[in-house]
Amino acid sequence: MKPLRSPVPRYSIPALLAALLGPSGTAGADPGADPGAGPAAAPVVVSLARPGLAPPPLMLAEVYRPGLAVADYWVSEKLDGVRAYWDGARLISRGGHEIRAPAWFTAGFPQEPLDGELWLGRGRFEALSGTVRRLVPVDAAWREVRFVVFDLPGSGAVFGARLTRLQGLVAAAGNPGLQALEPVRVADHGALMAMLQRLTRAGGEGLMLHRDGARYRAARSPDLLKLKPYEDAEARVIGQVPGKGRLQGLLGALKVQDEEGRRFRIGTGFTDAVRRDPPPLGSLVTFKYRGRTREGIPRFASFLRVDSEPAGPVPGR
Repeated sequence: MKPLRSPVPRYSIPALLAALLGPSGTAGADPGADPGAGPAAAPVVVSLARPGLAPPPLMLAEVYRPGLAVADYWVSEKLDGVRAYWDGARLISRGGHEIRAPAWFTAGFPQEPLDGELWLGRGRFEALSGTVRRLVPVDAAWREVRFVVFDLPGSGAVFGARLTRLQGLVAAAGNPGLQALEPVRVADHGALMAMLQRLTRAGGEGLMLHRDGARYRAARSPDLLKLKPYEDAEARVIGQVPGKGRLQGLLGALKVQDEEGRRFRIGTGFTDAVRRDPPPLGSLVTFKYRGRTREGIPRFASFLRVDSEPAGPVPGR
């Protein structure tokens, strides 16, 4: 298994300039690339952590449970993307990393905070993650990305009013890479479950529910709900277990801790790429599971994705 990745690569100034400009003096190579690999070597994906950035204050979702007044909510697809916060000048990931988008991508964005999701399309999360984590953005890859925004964190209005203003701001921006969420109202639980079934059959991940009369608050609450055909949750990586047998030299399992302080392992759901390059200590990951033990430990926990990497030095929604 590879050693833990350092969240902040260290380079001398001459080495960093050489890595950025390359032997010909032109930009394009990522720092950390093997100088002996030749011009065809793939760019290296590195962490975007920068000192001084704090995780943005985001509204977080609880899990939908039957019995809630569904008619009080706006409902939309849960996008399989990367959560991003626009602070009026730059894009910041949920973990506090600055996302290095090309300048043309954010041209015309409003000068007020936006909460949204960087998205490539259904089932393309890994490709998107590789694009947004690059220290030097690749224009061709970013041409396919959209920033789908669904809230205005700086507004004191209720969600229904925020949605109307948000759609107006996006229209005024005139940037095709910036899109506003288009949620709908659903009458009851039955209609909601029918919508979920149609969506998942088409390859969607699930649904999000925003309470119409709720104000934006940076906390986990029933004002924002998620609904999927399986249970999922988040946990912080606190250790890595080396693999054995056919997994010798790769990741065997992650040791994690959830919001309530419960510790357990996630040993399945990893792609070969993740096993070769596992999430570093402090990363926030999402996993799916089937029920819990009497102690609250998730049963059959299976890895889904990395939500964010640590914004500060290792070790450490």
